[in-house]
Amino acid sequence: MFAAFANTFRVPELRKRILFTFGLIFICRLVAMVPTPGVNWRALQAALESIRASGETGGGLVGMFDVFTGGALSRCSVGTLSIWPYISASIILQLMTAVIPALERLAREGESGRQKLNQYTRYFTIFICLFQGFFIARMLENPAFLGMGDLSLVASPGWGFRLLTIISMTAASMLVMWLGDQITARGIGNGISLIIMINICSRLPVAIIEAYDRYFAPHAMHSLFELALLLVVGFMVMAGTVMLTQGVRKVPIHTARRTVGARSYGGQASYMPLRVNFSGVMPIIFTQPLLQYPGALLSRINIEKHPGLGWLQWFGAQLIDSTSAIYLVSFTLLVFFFCFFWVATQFNAMRIADDLKRTGSYVPGIRPGRATAEYLDHTMTRVTLIGAIGLIFIAIFPQLLRGFLNIPDSIAGFFGGTSLLIIVGVALDTLRQMESMLVMRHYDGFLKHGRMRGRR
Repeated sequence: MFAAFANTFRVPELRKRILFTFGLIFICRLVAMVPTPGVNWRALQAALESIRASGETGGGLVGMFDVFTGGALSRCSVGTLSIWPYISASIILQLMTAVIPALERLAREGESGRQKLNQYTRYFTIFICLFQGFFIARMLENPAFLGMGDLSLVASPGWGFRLLTIISMTAASMLVMWLGDQITARGIGNGISLIIMINICSRLPVAIIEAYDRYFAPHAMHSLFELALLLVVGFMVMAGTVMLTQGVRKVPIHTARRTVGARSYGGQASYMPLRVNFSGVMPIIFTQPLLQYPGALLSRINIEKHPGLGWLQWFGAQLIDSTSAIYLVSFTLLVFFFCFFWVATQFNAMRIADDLKRTGSYVPGIRPGRATAEYLDHTMTRVTLIGAIGLIFIAIFPQLLRGFLNIPDSIAGFFGGTSLLIIVGVALDTLRQMESMLVMRHYDGFLKHGRMRGRR
């Protein structure tokens, strides 16, 4: 494997792509560090750290977005929105494509339809950026909403500050989106996914420092046995994450033999891979805001003015406490639901069956057409059940670490959840592309036996 990594810099084209990717990622990290004009970001950073440390209202939500933006939120940089408006627009448009016939027809038109959908996605991204930029500007002008009391963060509040914030954050988000597209076209790997992974990994040095203070510092209060147990369990969870990401159910596909003159065509056997974790990280991305947003709002109910709503305040506090039983049960049920919801909206068994029938392919022992669609739907349902159970375990594992071992969020986040799934999936995709280019140049891949599979 190490020889394969050395070979990556011996191939001129691959070396240029890797260096180009590193250069653009460096620019993305610079964007995440440029502070928004007119904001006291040091006071904001100190206040957010205090909220996360004390477990106050909104801390979990703020921490989640801060991780995915690579610390841009705590610094209140112009790159606070990062790539997430584009991700949100893409997800919404994917869901709309499954229910709106006009968009579905565009998706099936090939390259021209895909370009049109990409254009719509970018327009929608600008709209989301403008909305979220205005929302962030108002939050900075009124920090009491996040539980910061009477803290003053903006020197000159008003429409001048709001417009400057909206324009700067929208421009930075569009720049990051463009850089991601350039990485995809001229670099290595998927640019958007790589930017998200790098943002998450930027918190790794903080996690290492906290782990050192926890286990090796002179004042450390935790034993090395706990660290060893954590590493062993973490390795097992990472291995399970790789298996979940790579796992597929191979459905055999045969092609009917056709004879044209003296030549025969078809008669080949292949398979259709049905991914065990078909929905990827989408269920977790959908679930976390659905719990954190209502929880943050309900927990801020003033029970002195509304004494009859005390139970709602208590319920909201439970929803934002990632170690509470109510949060874990709600999180499990929602992730389970969204796993099947994503499959129901994105996996069209009838269309796949029609495509197989049109190309003269079939599943052995299954009649073409509706019978094939029912078979694929039934198989995908069983596969999704296994994937949902595995995804739920990986998703709640950081919460279990925080609840039973009191592991800080910065450390526990790398042992499961969305962060680990994204890191593993993106790393496998990037390594697969690098391996393909090495094999094309007659170099050995990263594996001695077999080929590396990415997410498809």
